[in-house]
Amino acid sequence: MFEQALDLIRQYDKIIIHRHKNPDGDALGSQVGLYHMIRDTFPSKTVHMVGEGSRRYDFIADTPMSELPDSAWAGALAIILDTSAKSLISDDRYQLAARTLRIDHHIQGEKVADVEIDDTSYESCAGLVTEMAIETGMVVSDKAATALFAGTVTDSGRFRFDCTTSGTFRRVSFLLERNVNMDSVYKKLYTTDIASLKLKAHFIQKARFTGHNVGWMYTDKAELKELGISAFTASRGYVNTLSDLEGVNVWVAFAEADEGILCELRSAEPNINPIAVKYGGGGHAKASGATVRDRETAMAMLKDLDELVCSRTSQQCL
Repeated sequence: MFEQALDLIRQYDKIIIHRHKNPDGDALGSQVGLYHMIRDTFPSKTVHMVGEGSRRYDFIADTPMSELPDSAWAGALAIILDTSAKSLISDDRYQLAARTLRIDHHIQGEKVADVEIDDTSYESCAGLVTEMAIETGMVVSDKAATALFAGTVTDSGRFRFDCTTSGTFRRVSFLLERNVNMDSVYKKLYTTDIASLKLKAHFIQKARFTGHNVGWMYTDKAELKELGISAFTASRGYVNTLSDLEGVNVWVAFAEADEGILCELRSAEPNINPIAVKYGGGGHAKASGATVRDRETAMAMLKDLDELVCSRTSQQCL
């Protein structure tokens, strides 16, 4: 599956690696992991990573992102990771590259690159990049392995999500053989501070539930300013405050941003991806996102989620 990708990497002396905006652990983990793999396997190549940072996950990026002029993409191969839609790619100058390659594990929404490797059976994009190393023999240093391990851990929910397979553990075993400091990664990922604990308590208190137990939270700009956090933090960062609640199988966090309302959808059972797609988003069957124009549209999405849950019962849905 990965020979075509490796052939492209061999063909280009200059490679620029992209991933999605507002990067999570998997976006950064797969990006940093592949960066080191290419540099260590092909030392003569020039390799860059681009995209904005992430306060929570910046420890994964042991090498800073590059600030590049437009001319840097001329004659280059642009590799896009962990992204299923053009609008989500961090730094749209990938379009200036001579050739583009996408490696992803999301449900495909649109064709993004000239060559695409998309496999939704993987728990993470980091898992795909790890499998690429296993199949092609690319060099995986301790730095690459640590980044790929962090990406795998975060997108699999510490191996709790049902996307976790025997293949996940096979790949993790491969990474651990390369001197990953697992304890250090876990501490950086999951150690919290008092301020974050208080924020979590705040979101627990404001949680609301629909008639069919869809958990939801809505944070407007005034509240974000008062809390001193971003819309991304309020949505992506705290959506799983509502996970693991008995009787709650779908939950969503809304937060007002300049570009619209950020919507983070999560599920323990039903496939929520079609609803995210309906509102211009995408993702996975049990973890998806979208950005909608206003609160009214966000509430329409909430109604659709409530009807989805209701449709799985014997009740009459209104």
